[in-house]
Amino acid sequence: MRTPVVSPGQIILLNGVSSSGKTSIARQLLLVLDRPYFCLSVDAINSMRAKERTAELSPADLAAVLTRTRAGFHRAVAGMARAGNDIVADYVLSERWRLLDCLTVLAGLDVVLVGVHCSAAELERRERARGDRLPGQAAAQLEQVHAHGVYDIECDTTATGSRDCAIRIKDFLSRRAGPSAFDQLRSELLRADH
Repeated sequence: MRTPVVSPGQIILLNGVSSSGKTSIARQLLLVLDRPYFCLSVDAINSMRAKERTAELSPADLAAVLTRTRAGFHRAVAGMARAGNDIVADYVLSERWRLLDCLTVLAGLDVVLVGVHCSAAELERRERARGDRLPGQAAAQLEQVHAHGVYDIECDTTATGSRDCAIRIKDFLSRRAGPSAFDQLRSELLRADH
């Protein structure tokens, strides 16, 4: 049996620091969007590995495992979309290579880049409440995560709830026009790196 030819799915890429509300927005998007989407999260991919095994690794070996994991995540998102699935991807573009790799791997796909913002004070409050994050980790990521500066749409979860952010993103999808943020970034950054 041959695999049916399908149109690629859409990717809504939520980019923000740890504890900014990406996962909560992703859950709400799955409920408010008009067709079924999959939520793919790099945290979910990371959780498939035994923590006990990674704890035994040297810092250099752990860094290599994490780099491969993130590169694999980019390709998993692309593969799911190319098979016709719509995707909400929850991610942190905290290193330049991650953005450049996504721009390359996701070329030819419909990517909506969403900036998820939150104040430093609220991020620290959330980190303390979660108990599984180091206070200040998210604030330390702020500058790099949003360094590229171009988004299709942005949300600030400091005072806006995840459902309202999801509805705002859904509304944007029905009226978007012009080149996407990913197309702009691909044109600017990939050309500059070569």
